[in-house]
Amino acid sequence: MTLLETLSGQPVWAAILISLCVSVIISILGVLPSAFVTAANIIYFGFSGGLVLSIIGEAAGAIISFFLYRKGVKKLGRKINPRKTIPGLERLKSTAGTEAFVLVLLLRLFPFAPSGLVTLAASYSKMGTPAFMISSTIGKIPALFIEAYSVNTLLGWKTEYQLAMAAGVVVAGVCYYYFTKKKRKRGM
Repeated sequence: MTLLETLSGQPVWAAILISLCVSVIISILGVLPSAFVTAANIIYFGFSGGLVLSIIGEAAGAIISFFLYRKGVKKLGRKINPRKTIPGLERLKSTAGTEAFVLVLLLRLFPFAPSGLVTLAASYSKMGTPAFMISSTIGKIPALFIEAYSVNTLLGWKTEYQLAMAAGVVVAGVCYYYFTKKKRKRGM
């Protein structure tokens, strides 16, 4: 059952609650794309309402994830020594104050920085909770606006074009997977 099917027929408050819960779960898992929730929100609540709901859901998910990650990551951090690091995220782990605020804001604006990794690195850093909440939410707004606009545009396409786009994304994903897998094998 899709999110949209779950939302339809529900009272508005229940649909909002379901959407927010799904957004929080996606944020906690940290690897699933939120574009599908944004699409369901736009279809069900319209562009403006869906965008606002998506921003609230992603902000709430990031904040809850930050608390959960911070609680668990400190314990695991002592035991795990990662082999590969991402420079921006490594820098975030050792920052605090204004520098951490700006770094989270910039990483949220950068469309290819995985949201879950940004939250994970921030939870491992010396960054305060209020600073994370504000910078993360501010950074998500432009990214979600672009995502919502793109999803809204895609939803306006004919079904054939939507299927072609989906097929193109799947092909690109498979190519990326095999390319990185092959690259890792050569690096070993």
